[in-house]
Amino acid sequence: MTTHSELLATLENVGDEPSFVAFVNALGRDRLDEAQKERNNPSAAWGAGANGWEHSSIDSYLFASVAWAEVSLRLPDYTVPENPWRRCADILYFGKLYQ
Repeated sequence: MTTHSELLATLENVGDEPSFVAFVNALGRDRLDEAQKERNNPSAAWGAGANGWEHSSIDSYLFASVAWAEVSLRLPDYTVPENPWRRCADILYFGKLYQ
């Protein structure tokens, strides 16, 4: 299990391929943890899950990741990282949250 703070710390540390892979692993564990929590105590159908995931299927998650990537280029409070590994990690992380 990965806590939210551990997931964010892993995201913040992304700078190369090994740290990106570690982040993807942490993100996967976060999703797995949420799925288990949702089986035991389901969240409301219209909101995010226990760990903040807005999507319960891979297709909707990937489409949300793409949508966030496109929108993020126009967000005033987001600066696109120069490091492409970090940019990819951001896209995956914010896809978790984006509706």
